[in-house]
Amino acid sequence: MEIRVLRYFLAVVREENISKAAESLHLTQPTLSRQIADLEAELGQPLFERGRRLALTEAGVMLRHRAEEAVALVDRIEADFRHAEDVGGTLAIGSGVYAAGTELIRNLEDFSLRYPKVQYEIYTNSADTLRERLDAGLLDFALLAEPIDVAHYDYFRLPTKDVWGIFTQADSPLAKKKKIRRKDLEGRRLVCTGRLAIRKEVDHWLGDTDDLLMFARHNLVDNTVPLVFDGFADAITIKAAVAHYDTKKAVFRPLSPSLESTVVLAWKRFQPSFGVAGRFLEFIKERYAFKA
Repeated sequence: MEIRVLRYFLAVVREENISKAAESLHLTQPTLSRQIADLEAELGQPLFERGRRLALTEAGVMLRHRAEEAVALVDRIEADFRHAEDVGGTLAIGSGVYAAGTELIRNLEDFSLRYPKVQYEIYTNSADTLRERLDAGLLDFALLAEPIDVAHYDYFRLPTKDVWGIFTQADSPLAKKKKIRRKDLEGRRLVCTGRLAIRKEVDHWLGDTDDLLMFARHNLVDNTVPLVFDGFADAITIKAAVAHYDTKKAVFRPLSPSLESTVVLAWKRFQPSFGVAGRFLEFIKERYAFKA
């Protein structure tokens, strides 16, 4: 299977029409039709349901996802080598919503002044998805909240810490408190991260949870914010993850005793030492005075 053919396939997916896709690729319609037919024969599965518009089959949907990843990876490799001398191409950074992440992204302003030809892809998602994209080579770096298994990565810890607390409706009893203690949560519905390693840290702070109403777990706190706005539940979360929400609807109150977490900047072991990713790593180590 050739990357060229995957590009053809993605063009057909985008246009939903063989003729339009062929035109965009500067191919004849019979040539493109034959390439797609050969691809389907190679895979042993139909990729499109034929009609006025071409719709993807289940196999086609799966291939689209993999093809997009493969093409993106090849594009990144080509860009790294093409811009090796003059430092250009794309720098891909993934992160959850962390205080350290906000600080790191602001460093792109100075980095871009030093290397003006570089473009950026900033990807936000859960830690599991970020690790998958890092492993697949689709990200150069990922910011990951500790504790985390970093056996397959090189990393360094960023100095800015995240503060844990309760995100609660602005009119709730908890909003009237400056800090939230364990006893304040009794009888209230709570939502919290579903990531096991971090959940253990939160559960350690909570202690015995038999008297608490642990309503839901999530991979991103944004998914549960409507429950907070409605006053139905309170979210145990870090401040940075909810700092952008309207304080007239919901407010953040820190835990007491305090609970903090740290974030690491991780990259695949033995990488990056080449191209824009290598220059960015040098820049960040210099900025944070990090010693290897």
